[in-house]
Amino acid sequence: MERLLNVANNRRNFLRTSASLAAISAVGLGANGATASAETASNGTPPRGPIRAVKWPVLEGPNTPKLCQWFSRTPTEETVRRWRQAGVDHALVTNPLPLPWTAADLRADVKRLEKMGMGLLGVLFSAPESAVLGLPGRDEKINEVKQSIRAAGRAGIPVVEYNWYVHRLSEGYHEVIGRGGAGYTGFDYELDVDGVPVKDLPRPEGVEAYTREQLWDNLEYFLRAVVPVAEAAGVRLAVHPNDPPAPISRGNPQILATFDDWKRLVNSVPSPSNGMTVDPGVTTEIGEDPLEVVRYMGKRDCINHVHFRNVLVEKPYVKYAEVFPDNGQVDMFAFMRELVRHDYRYGILAEHPRALDYDRKHDEIGGQYADVGGGGHAGELYDTGYCRALMQAALITEGKVPRR
Repeated sequence: MERLLNVANNRRNFLRTSASLAAISAVGLGANGATASAETASNGTPPRGPIRAVKWPVLEGPNTPKLCQWFSRTPTEETVRRWRQAGVDHALVTNPLPLPWTAADLRADVKRLEKMGMGLLGVLFSAPESAVLGLPGRDEKINEVKQSIRAAGRAGIPVVEYNWYVHRLSEGYHEVIGRGGAGYTGFDYELDVDGVPVKDLPRPEGVEAYTREQLWDNLEYFLRAVVPVAEAAGVRLAVHPNDPPAPISRGNPQILATFDDWKRLVNSVPSPSNGMTVDPGVTTEIGEDPLEVVRYMGKRDCINHVHFRNVLVEKPYVKYAEVFPDNGQVDMFAFMRELVRHDYRYGILAEHPRALDYDRKHDEIGGQYADVGGGGHAGELYDTGYCRALMQAALITEGKVPRR
């Protein structure tokens, strides 16, 4: 990982320069922000030109991405206020009641948040184990999912995000010290855990061995059952890609860990209600181009949620680090522009904040975070502000500033 960070430092200036010039060239701007012409000065610098102003501030609209943040069902007013102060007006609830949900309970969640000025954009759940593994009783659990999707539709919640794992290989995470001593979340498929590489860790007790096709059969069975219900309810389903996207996780294959897997997912039951969470970080972890993923999914209208984070990859699938949004290898501005071009209009979550000294000292939970090398609210604010600025720039660049 030290080598990865050294490589990043050596190429950072090049990446910044080339990405900036590419963005400037694409919108017809000179390096000073002015409109470029075919003429250039003797030193090769485009002459200064007029700056085209737009009505400020550039705000979210019906056909723009909407900044959102994770919340509990019952956040404090203080928590909601600090996010509203950051310009975030949409919530994704990550701890809903157990399945099946009822419309009454979800409406209560909506009203609770709306009273504090926050709209409820989506709800997250993990797919039942019996559905993932094809165990007895899966039809009963799938019926609970169907009831919950109908309830979300009646409550006016447009997106339901879900995870689909046999096992999430979090054992490969470790902290990497990055810029200015900040904590990055590193992943190493060959990391030693009690004398065993992460890639060779055994199956958890009681979990059988499955083939990829067995697991795909289970997922497609689930999709055939729930997608028509979601479509009828006006709800969009968004499955998160496997993250970390290791090919084998504790002895079983991961089936949402390649671009081909994601294509197979959305083509299994074609519908805007059968979509995914597009994540430029995960896409780069597997060695794919985030812009190509947005184009493929955007043409099929199945980008139903977006996570916004950047990475540095030493070896796809095997070794990488989650870094700040501005110092990874993903062109986050180009990614945002591609979303805007496809009129993406659902949630965009600037997630996985880096561990900052301020949060380590001042965070109310004492610096113990869910992600190894992850941080708290100061890091979240940094990511969110960066995400908002890129969204405003993308809306201006693509000529899609909402009218007011």
